[in-house]
Amino acid sequence: MGLHSEAALDRRYVQFAAQLNIYLNHFPKHEKYGLAQQIRNACYDVYALIIETQKRYHKKTAATNLDIRHEQLRMLIRLAYELGYFGSVRGAGKDEERALKRYAHISERVDEIGRMIGGWLRDIRSEQRDAS
Repeated sequence: MGLHSEAALDRRYVQFAAQLNIYLNHFPKHEKYGLAQQIRNACYDVYALIIETQKRYHKKTAATNLDIRHEQLRMLIRLAYELGYFGSVRGAGKDEERALKRYAHISERVDEIGRMIGGWLRDIRSEQRDAS
């Protein structure tokens, strides 16, 4: 992944994190220090791992850790949706539509970032094979 691609990942991730924080502010108050905080921490960890992977000379381990933490973030977001924290999942009407719309939007962003990370990891692995 070239420098330009890494910059694109960085830019998209910042946009994703800003949107995710807005959605997390709408979670129930009893989850403020629970699942919402876990999602925030995972989000910040992924960003830190993006930076670490960019700066490391040997990138494979950092990139693998990034991929793992990204998947954990994806699962935490899915759990929050299943628990109804993006809106009232059990109810009908606008709350359910809003929850589905928020979840669909954030899931698309997580998937896009995951594809970028996966491509970066493939590039790192192929560079290592070429160097051997």
